[in-house]
Amino acid sequence: MHEIDIFSSPIGLGHVTRDIAVVDEFHNMNSKFITGAGASKILEKLKMKVENVYNPPEFNVEAGELKNSAKWLWRYYQYYKECKEISKKIIDEDKPELIISDEDFASLSVAQQNKITNVLITDILETKFTSGFSSIIEKKMNKSMKNMIEKSDLVIIPENGDNDGNIIRTGPIVRQTKFSREQLREKFFFDKKTVLIAIGGTSAGEFLIDRAIKEIGKINQDIEVCVVAGPALEKKFENIKNLGFVENLHEYIFASDVLISLAGKSTIDEAKCYGTPSIFIPIKDHFEQEDNAKQEGFVFEDINRLNELILEKLEDKRNARKTDGAKIAASNIEKLIKA
Repeated sequence: MHEIDIFSSPIGLGHVTRDIAVVDEFHNMNSKFITGAGASKILEKLKMKVENVYNPPEFNVEAGELKNSAKWLWRYYQYYKECKEISKKIIDEDKPELIISDEDFASLSVAQQNKITNVLITDILETKFTSGFSSIIEKKMNKSMKNMIEKSDLVIIPENGDNDGNIIRTGPIVRQTKFSREQLREKFFFDKKTVLIAIGGTSAGEFLIDRAIKEIGKINQDIEVCVVAGPALEKKFENIKNLGFVENLHEYIFASDVLISLAGKSTIDEAKCYGTPSIFIPIKDHFEQEDNAKQEGFVFEDINRLNELILEKLEDKRNARKTDGAKIAASNIEKLIKA
């Protein structure tokens, strides 16, 4: 049995959910996750081995707009240094054969210093959070990130495209379900047109829940509204089905008729894989979410026409897109150990 450590960024839930999809495709691998926050809670619910040791900085979002990005970047740098100490201690104790880092560059740096076989899973090759003086610091961080990417034994990017050197583009990495859509709708007691609102692992999307519930209330149709508020937002919303925090969001997405979500990459990939008509509203000035949303035809200002978009999506046909991204990623990782 091969021993591997998976350091999964706890900033959001998309990193750990795609890592779970990859682990599900492994053969003869003993995997342990190192992460924190809501990501740890998902793994604990799934009875997977996890060390809950990371405490990531939260984004400051007001009325859907990212604020104080320079301050967040500084806090992230401090967090990175803490993670480096934590990951070094864990790696020294575990002595794993291989390390997988899903955008946890602290553990990647330690693995490369210790000459341990290392894999990076990432959506981005550089960040663009700041401008002005603060961007000087970000540019230095991007240069360091680029160096680590070049030194990685394997870089997995979960999108379609050509491979390049140590970079493999696997296509979307998505969790699978053994249930049909009809079975899931029966399991979740979905017997009407169902609109699912999901905001991921932080409370940053509360603005989207509030606005979506308000707009759906104006629609003269018999619609059931379900909210997955995630692990960070314990607020209960009136006149809707509060699902709270679930470890199987992909199945709820599959069972729903329309999804309204922030523009996290993994949620977008799951919605497209399962063919659920969706609306993706990015956090304003969050470069990664804005880029993701733009690719799907959305911008932050679309929050002002949610009513119109919801009516359109309720009429859309489902268009599922099969992906073998998790299998391709797992196969390439296994080859590194067998080499």
